[in-house]
Amino acid sequence: MNKRFTRVIVLWCLILLTLWVGYDYVYLALSRYTAEPHPVTPRAPLTETEQTTTEIFERTSPSVAFIMTERREGGFFPFAPGPTQVGTGSGFVWDKAGHIVTNHHVVEGAQRMGVRFGSEELLEAKILGSAPDYDLAVLRILRPQRTFSPIPIGSSENLQVGQLAYAIGNPFGLSRTLTKGIISALDRRLPTASGREIRGVIQTDAAINPGNSGGPLLDSAGRLIGVTTAIISGTGSFAGVGFAVPIDIVNRVVPQLIKEGRVPRPGIGIAALPEEAAARLEIQGVIVAEVIAGSPADKAGLKGMNLSTGELGDIITHVNNRRVRSVPELAAALTEIGIGNKAELTLLREGKTRRVEVAIVDISG
Repeated sequence: MNKRFTRVIVLWCLILLTLWVGYDYVYLALSRYTAEPHPVTPRAPLTETEQTTTEIFERTSPSVAFIMTERREGGFFPFAPGPTQVGTGSGFVWDKAGHIVTNHHVVEGAQRMGVRFGSEELLEAKILGSAPDYDLAVLRILRPQRTFSPIPIGSSENLQVGQLAYAIGNPFGLSRTLTKGIISALDRRLPTASGREIRGVIQTDAAINPGNSGGPLLDSAGRLIGVTTAIISGTGSFAGVGFAVPIDIVNRVVPQLIKEGRVPRPGIGIAALPEEAAARLEIQGVIVAEVIAGSPADKAGLKGMNLSTGELGDIITHVNNRRVRSVPELAAALTEIGIGNKAELTLLREGKTRRVEVAIVDISG
């Protein structure tokens, strides 16, 4: 009886297993003949925010340029050229004449450069003017083959932290990429390669990566409010902190670059020690390392260091009673006073303080 019962159980298990396996095969075979695309579910209209974003991109992206540069490094021998370095960046149309604005550091040292809009051919360009103090440059396309639509200009004077910001550029060589964020902070200071500072810089969390440099930063009305220029990141990629040169500076500097090819640089004719040296000496001020012969500083009697003994000369501590602790602060004070005017310097020499008047001149030439 037990053996018979066992056989029955085994038989039913085999039957159930056969049915289970057979069902899978039958279902798979039938599904191959009955599979159809799923019906598309209609969606509601785009939200107001989405419509604003897409409209900004559609209206502005045709004016955003991809910039490619070539730099040739020196070889081991003077007559043997070194390897060619290819760089990329972004830019945008400034006016109907086709002037292209970008960052100075994007095109610095480039022997050749080209500009491309979307999938169009690469157009040869050259630098018309550059301003390292503001990290701005203007390019001119040599043989333009298109019409140009400039981006509407806004203002950076009345920007507010928290308002939306949009960046369009070519990160990692990916053309016309849109990112969105907010204005995270205002009135930042950004050091430049020239040893000066850009003041009033816009901070944003709109994603900015290598290749975005020189592209436009826009407000929610699609107006240009800045030129993306730098990021703070330990890896070199986006980390939530990006910067843009404010449009009010751009709108002042770019016309000068188009007309003159340069921007006047206020100065008094001195060379200063780096801030690190002043910090090591525990000096709060600008240490005059050298006075240029015939300069306003020379005529006012400023004294530089004795390079043979290391003896200090003058230390500039104030400009028009305004404390200065570094070269960028001195440069900002002179810029504020303006070329053609005079500045009253407070100098410290051998423990004694004195004041002198110095003319501010253009030292860019």
